[in-house]
Amino acid sequence: MVVLNRIYTRTGDDGTTSLGNGARRPKFDLRVSAYGTVDEANAAIGLARLHTITDEPIVDAMLARIQNDLFDLGADLCTPDNGEKREWEPLRILASQVERIEAEIDQLNSELKPLRSFVLPGGTPAAAALHLARTVIRRAERLMVELASEPDEPVSDAALQYANRVSDFLFVASRFVNRKGEGDVLWVPGLTR
Repeated sequence: MVVLNRIYTRTGDDGTTSLGNGARRPKFDLRVSAYGTVDEANAAIGLARLHTITDEPIVDAMLARIQNDLFDLGADLCTPDNGEKREWEPLRILASQVERIEAEIDQLNSELKPLRSFVLPGGTPAAAALHLARTVIRRAERLMVELASEPDEPVSDAALQYANRVSDFLFVASRFVNRKGEGDVLWVPGLTR
């Protein structure tokens, strides 16, 4: 259970922060950047939900689940799994979360026509906001992959898969809220030459 009585602790005033295991890391540390960017993606989804909450209730409910999962992902990344025994069980992304988001992608995608061109970010305000969130989670994913390539910096396969699926979901959801793809802004190669 999380209890936040005080918001400021002054412990980060020296430019460091604590991981879930108590280790101190510089705030520019790759692991901190990875879970910080996951948090940024979550905030971008929160902005997108301003446009989906009344007009797209099915998508909005899916986004609400993803936002909760992204906090799970941040907790997972914040506590590296280095194999040591703990007094508590760290929160981890599970394969079932990946499977659920895949099912939701398939559900939305089943109502869309196949693409014949790349899609430019835009269309409805909801779609544009979802595209922005998609680019932020892609950045988080790149940081997670880079982190996983470092010695002694474990990132689980499920966590990497989940970040990848979130970006896929946000792409499909952006098309869905663009009047099921009818409002997509399509790329026309060389159009402005």
